[in-house]
Amino acid sequence: MLGRSYIALQEYPLALRAYERADRLSDGKNAEALTGEAEVLALTDESELNGRAGRLIERALALAPDSGKALFFGGAVAARRGDLPLARARFVKLLGMDPPPNVRPLIEQQINAIDAQLAGGAAARAAGTSVASAKTPAAPAKAAGPPAEAPATAPSGGEAFVRVNVTLAPSLAAAAGSSPLFVFVRDPGHPGPPLAVKRLESRFPQTVSLAASDAMIPGRAFTSGQSVEVVARIARSGNPVGASGDPLGEVSYRVGRDELVSLVIDHVMP
Repeated sequence: MLGRSYIALQEYPLALRAYERADRLSDGKNAEALTGEAEVLALTDESELNGRAGRLIERALALAPDSGKALFFGGAVAARRGDLPLARARFVKLLGMDPPPNVRPLIEQQINAIDAQLAGGAAARAAGTSVASAKTPAAPAKAAGPPAEAPATAPSGGEAFVRVNVTLAPSLAAAAGSSPLFVFVRDPGHPGPPLAVKRLESRFPQTVSLAASDAMIPGRAFTSGQSVEVVARIARSGNPVGASGDPLGEVSYRVGRDELVSLVIDHVMP
């Protein structure tokens, strides 16, 4: 489909027009076109998953409930609106469809994060409280020690990689608790899903390496010579989608030129 070629070239306006035309020609019955429209909108502005892109994905799933891409976006859409059981069901179904090896860990992470949220909500209800009103103090961040390498396979010779040493500002130490840490690489010139991502424990300091094998979308990864932005965010909700109040930090990185770069989590999302 022409829209897919335009996405590969990061020509998002042209991709959107191509998918919209395919949608019109099919009289709204082409699930691939609907999913493509939603993908382009999300690549341009992730918040579209709360609006038009989310509605397009629901229409695509109604037409093609076994579409892998629609299920992936559909899980994210359901999670964003707070429907965790539906989000989990979609990710579990996708996991059973034998996804690519580089995508499988991301899906498993989504399921684990949702399970943790559902378990926390059940525990709070059993105690007669809600998750929002529970006053369990946050566990302090682990004491600083030697940088710990993130558990991952080291990039193979010649493979482009990004390597950062993530630390947490003392003023935000109490905000970490047991929430997961997401480290991702994004192209500052092209909004949308990150080029690579890892979900880790919130341990500081921590050295993290990301490579093309950590790409969220196959075929869309960073390359040597590219200038990117590396972001580290503590997801207090456990969700990879950022939320107000999440501690984060970012740093510029020149792939293939920079080596280990310091990244400090020193502010929160507005």
